[in-house]
Amino acid sequence: MQNNNAKQVQLSHGGGGKEMNRLIKEIFFNAFDNPILRSEEDAAVLHFDGNLAFTTDSFTVAPLFFAGGDIGKLSIAGTVNDLAMMGAEPQYLSCSFIIEEGFAIDSLKTIVNSMALELKKSSARIVCGDTKVVPKGCADGVFINTSGVGRILHTGISVKNLQLGDKIIVSRDVGRHGAAILMAREGLALESELTSDCATLWPIVEQLIAANIDIHAMRDATRGGLSAVLNEWASASEVGIEVIEDAVPVCDAVKGLCELYGFEPFDLANEGTFILAVPNASVEATLEIMQRFCHCEQAVVIGQVTDTRQGKVVLQTPWGSQRYLDVPQGELLPRIC
Repeated sequence: MQNNNAKQVQLSHGGGGKEMNRLIKEIFFNAFDNPILRSEEDAAVLHFDGNLAFTTDSFTVAPLFFAGGDIGKLSIAGTVNDLAMMGAEPQYLSCSFIIEEGFAIDSLKTIVNSMALELKKSSARIVCGDTKVVPKGCADGVFINTSGVGRILHTGISVKNLQLGDKIIVSRDVGRHGAAILMAREGLALESELTSDCATLWPIVEQLIAANIDIHAMRDATRGGLSAVLNEWASASEVGIEVIEDAVPVCDAVKGLCELYGFEPFDLANEGTFILAVPNASVEATLEIMQRFCHCEQAVVIGQVTDTRQGKVVLQTPWGSQRYLDVPQGELLPRIC
């Protein structure tokens, strides 16, 4: 008779004994293998040179698997992207799992292998981690926390560094991640094959830095989407931002979902889309690089920094009118990352 417990995470997997050791060695060490992790010390011994960026994030997305990714890919891309948006080369990550008793071992392996695959898209390595198993009903499958540190290669990138005349560039179409999660959660079947934009952004950022692009501000448009980022920039830099609504790329599937549910595509989360503020003189070079690399074929100027309506984002509509693009309010989609 087959032992079903062997296919599921048990409380003993978090107890510090043989079961936990086997889980860590056979799944985590096998996927994330590197000399620092293999040393099995209480803390990783690291070497740094120069200024560092340090970030942390927790991931609780529901569902765990969605079109274009899963919680594992999301956890790596999300933390690596936070470093990249500060002009930092991702180097070292920590990773902690909170796993619910009864979670399928095969699903855990799929998530971990997805993380290992995403790590290969940057120079980052997982060098330490932790595993906790909680009783059934105390978590929703699995939660992941990742922290990351990276060496800053481009200084001066800041929410407070937008300057008059800067052009605002978006790397690709917006709202994909939030829409993909909504589709998965509601079981919607559309004619289009909508997928999340979940992706590691370091490769394209590395190209921009190597080309000495003068980046004033840069941010991945995650929770709160494009609206949240632009409003944060306008407030922090005490400037106005004008956006041309028709210039913002939105795919038809996202438009359709927004019309169906009454959402604003600019408010929906992204996980592989970023926004830059660069001086006008750098726009042509920036777009030329972005459109050649890493899913940024749609990169386009969507607006500019102005000295009017400081702290506000103004949307120029297709009908010649204007309206404020406000910070999103309320919980549009719970647990999208």
